[in-house]
Amino acid sequence: MSYAAVNPYNGQKIRDFDNVTDQQLDIILDTAQGFYKQSQNQAVKERTDFLYKLADEFEENIEKYARVLSTNMGKLLTEARQEVKKTGSFARYYAENGVKFMQPKPYNDLPNGQAQVEFSGTGIVLAIEPWNFPYTQVMRVFAPNFILGNPIILKHASIVPEAALAFQEACDNIGLPSGAFTNIFADYDQINRIIEDPRVQGVALTGSENAGRRIAASAGKNLTKSTMELGGTDVFVVLDDVDIIDAAKDAAKARLTNAGQVCTAAKRYIVSSSIYPEFLAALKEEFTKYKLGDPLDENTTLAPLSSKKAQQQLQTQVAKVIAGGAKVLYGNPTPISGDGAGFSPLILTGMDEKNPMFEEELFGPVAQIYQAQSDDEIIKIANNSRHGLGGAIYTKNIERGKKLASRIETGQVTINSILSSQAQVPFGGVKDSGYGRELSDWGIYEFANIKPVMY
Repeated sequence: MSYAAVNPYNGQKIRDFDNVTDQQLDIILDTAQGFYKQSQNQAVKERTDFLYKLADEFEENIEKYARVLSTNMGKLLTEARQEVKKTGSFARYYAENGVKFMQPKPYNDLPNGQAQVEFSGTGIVLAIEPWNFPYTQVMRVFAPNFILGNPIILKHASIVPEAALAFQEACDNIGLPSGAFTNIFADYDQINRIIEDPRVQGVALTGSENAGRRIAASAGKNLTKSTMELGGTDVFVVLDDVDIIDAAKDAAKARLTNAGQVCTAAKRYIVSSSIYPEFLAALKEEFTKYKLGDPLDENTTLAPLSSKKAQQQLQTQVAKVIAGGAKVLYGNPTPISGDGAGFSPLILTGMDEKNPMFEEELFGPVAQIYQAQSDDEIIKIANNSRHGLGGAIYTKNIERGKKLASRIETGQVTINSILSSQAQVPFGGVKDSGYGRELSDWGIYEFANIKPVMY
């Protein structure tokens, strides 16, 4: 596996990076284990102090860290700044709540005596993270595990090596203890070797289903705990009582933010039939407002895809969708030529179960739209998927929205807002979208030793 930073807007290579050697990897594992042993005899408060400093580092250097995201994976500079701020907020959340989350929990209603449940670290955690949110995805794993005293070894996506180094630099700048966080550029054999090491007690992956199956199999073989946050075909439900213009505005943003490269993006619009024509017209109007351009240009509203490979893959998928009987309601499916990775937004309809792409995630600015005659039909369409990561429901009737949300087979649902991860709320999926949870107190307990002491 080779690591290279290539600007996806113009296709220009920035820099190549060398993989870690096996000898260096031995030292990294030894150092990480040293931090783990030390941390288990350390007060949690000492580690929360470092997270406050890490939050400050990101929040005080927003422009520096944001530009790396724009040049490595094409994120709009405005969106990149938002990600840097959110990365800092995740660190600050665990700094503020880490001591509380680690307090023993009493159980006083035992038949004989009582108990308290204690929380502690378990060992090294390997984090395999994606390119679409290069900082926040890492912080979601690092911060809660740092509270536990679990060291993190990061294997980042091969197309964002400068972002991986930037996160390492942020940790180094605040004087983070040696071994607590280490970025590596490693090949597949080295990744397997890390998972096989008995000192490694966890693997956290966010990525594709294929990567998830491969890593989960390796972790399972070695009895190593794993969490998987994989793809989604998330629904954006629009009921018949909404403000159509406002709902369409959010619907477009929910699909086109980050060039549509979001696991929880609105990939399937399900619209009440009575308002379908008006909503579709409003949605098309909103799509016209997104203009492809240089992500470093403040006026650009649609970013390129993350790489030429991503562009070509999505183009192949769209061709199969159309060949399978789907129709284009908005946009031009003709490929964009040149060295960049731009992709024109599309709205498709008519994707049924016979379509070869019916169950596949289209990771880019491509939306599907369905009509539904009733709430039951909405649920039938929504749950007719092997994925279950997230979803959104728009309605003025909150109770109706809550009832529908409870029936959708997915990891999380928002009502009248675009789905986005929040530090205070657990995040994760069901079905082929993965297992385990990140963020909130649940993010700490995934790789904790949860130990009852009974007396």
